[in-house]
Amino acid sequence: MKTQTIHMPRLDSVLMVEDTIKKLDYYPTKNQLWRALPKAMMWQTFNVILDYLAKSNKILIDKEGKVVWIFADNPKIKEFLNKSIPYKRQ
Repeated sequence: MKTQTIHMPRLDSVLMVEDTIKKLDYYPTKNQLWRALPKAMMWQTFNVILDYLAKSNKILIDKEGKVVWIFADNPKIKEFLNKSIPYKRQ
C-alpha cells in the first residue's frame, strides 16, 4: 500500500508566505498570493502553510477566497470579519 507523502514546509517558507501577505496592499486570492511569492513553492506545500496560518489565527479566508492577515493590528479587520467564513481546506 502506498502512502501519500506531503512535503512539510520549512520555517523560511512559512515566513516568506507571512511576509508576502502582510506586504500586499490588496487581499489576494490563494492563487494570486501563490503567484506573488518571491520564490517558487509547490502548491501542496503552500496549502499546508495556509492551513497552519488559518489554524493559528493568523489569517482568514473569506467566502470569496481572499486571504487577509489578521494577527497584527489591521484597520480593515472588522470589515473583513463581518463578511468572512471559517477556512476549510477541501
